[in-house]
Amino acid sequence: MKIAVAISGASGVELGEKFVRYLPDEIEVHVIVSDNARTVERFERAGLTLHSDSDIAASIASGSFGVDATAVIPCSMNTLAKIACGISDTLSTRIAAVALKERKPLLLAPREMPFSAIALENMLKLSRLGVIIAPPVAGYYSDCDDLDAMERFFIGKWYDALGIDNTLYRRWGE
Repeated sequence: MKIAVAISGASGVELGEKFVRYLPDEIEVHVIVSDNARTVERFERAGLTLHSDSDIAASIASGSFGVDATAVIPCSMNTLAKIACGISDTLSTRIAAVALKERKPLLLAPREMPFSAIALENMLKLSRLGVIIAPPVAGYYSDCDDLDAMERFFIGKWYDALGIDNTLYRRWGE
């Protein structure tokens, strides 16, 4: 499996970094970090390719490269709006556009709250196109007793949505 992960925005980048860190080793990972989320030193993982957000000609910008799933974690409202409007001026927004045109799983984890009416309209538009809108919302039924456990819950739910097996959180009835 090949996965492209874009990390946009300045807050919540730790969730994107942990999403990448917990991925199974057999997954080929391509990461794009926006200028506002520059945390390159955090990405120490075998099988990881780091791309510049300005490199619109990167391999993952083409549908023929064969990315199986794309995630934008966290997803800034700016990035979400560009994706909703079809603007592909960065590698992050281009890989989202490719996922949409190729009808591949695309997961966006919006990070701001409260959501404005404009952001909600953009999320609804994208959801109707099949995009998985999955903000990091606390799952109180998951019995998480600290922030790390809650973050593993978010990441596990994102993996579930993308078809990635995991044991990052306790499931209902376990």
